[in-house]
Amino acid sequence: MGRERVVFEYMYRDGGNWKTFGELLLDGMDGDAEAEFRATLEWGNQFVAEQVGVPPLQEKHFIDCESGPSDLDHAFHEFVGIRKATMEESEKLQIHCSSHDLLARFRRASGCWDVQLSPHCA
Repeated sequence: MGRERVVFEYMYRDGGNWKTFGELLLDGMDGDAEAEFRATLEWGNQFVAEQVGVPPLQEKHFIDCESGPSDLDHAFHEFVGIRKATMEESEKLQIHCSSHDLLARFRRASGCWDVQLSPHCA
């Protein structure tokens, strides 16, 4: 059996409180990764997806909500949490990267989140 796989859960919430959820399959789990991710975030749970190589959810959000870009949109996504992947998720989802690599990207961005990297910056 290989290393443990985890699911990184996140969402995009527009200014009208409409939510679209996303998840990434990560290889491996380093220590208390959830607390380590949270320590890097803006306002306790916010990050710019494009800055750390996480697929942005805005386009999916527009489809799900049957809308388009508006003044309710912004660059930030919300970190929801990390949990152990189920066998089904491990088989169904493609590995995005290792939890170590993604955490390293978040650490580099910590304290200097740049909304200008998102085409959805207002």
